[in-house]
Amino acid sequence: NMDSTLHYIHNDSDLSTNSSFSPEEERKSKVQDVVPQALLDQYLSMTDPSRAQTVDTEIAKHCAYSLPGVALTLGRQNWHCLKDTYETLASDMQWKVRRTLAFSIHELAVILGDQLTAGDLVPVFNGFLKDLDEVRIGVLKHLHDFLKLLHLDKRREYLYQLQEFLVTDNSRNWRFRAELAEQLILLLDLYSARDIYDYLRPIAFSLCADKVSSVRWISYKLVSEMVKKLYMASTSTFVLDLINELVEKFCRCRKWSGRQTFVFICQTISEDDCLPMDQFA
Repeated sequence: NMDSTLHYIHNDSDLSTNSSFSPEEERKSKVQDVVPQALLDQYLSMTDPSRAQTVDTEIAKHCAYSLPGVALTLGRQNWHCLKDTYETLASDMQWKVRRTLAFSIHELAVILGDQLTAGDLVPVFNGFLKDLDEVRIGVLKHLHDFLKLLHLDKRREYLYQLQEFLVTDNSRNWRFRAELAEQLILLLDLYSARDIYDYLRPIAFSLCADKVSSVRWISYKLVSEMVKKLYMASTSTFVLDLINELVEKFCRCRKWSGRQTFVFICQTISEDDCLPMDQFA
């Protein structure tokens, strides 16, 4: 119901206005006319460290949980009222507070629009990418939802960082890698054939050789979708190169597990009609 709620709160002229604020406007007191000002002031005061220590240690987490709803109510034209509070919560010492924001940053990006997202949310997003696994999983689960809101040139910058998701604080955290494979399937629609071949292909092949079977099964689907995407691209050399590498890396692998992987990938490609049968043969 997000779209209808947005339409209800903001009229069309409001949605199309320029979202960037000058430094002078940023310095203005946090005054708005959507909700009673005393109510907003009370909410903003929740991030005061002395209050968190004396009243409730969980108060910052509750504040972070409610922030997208407050932002939606106030509208993007009043984001300057919340910006400082958001940045304070994003750098909170408690990882649970940062984790809460990481899970909702894609929702906030929809509310704020592309200009405010690029200026105010992307730096926070980048910080979460380097955080603890408990925080990183929040941005990973909604990676596609966030990146699709960015302009193409900004989106391409994250291609270099996707490889880092293969490294976790705990190597036994296989669900992290399974989620990465799921997100990469969605990300195929956001990138060109060359980007898929150059950046996503090596990650997919690494996941196909994972020690955990659940990760491998999702990765077979990822590779088959990659084959389909590259075949549909105008440049056919990428799909031929990918198929040749599949044969070389898995079909002719000395280990039986590698050859088994090749069979499973072929099965998935066939079942999902990723290639015409003559091309498959």
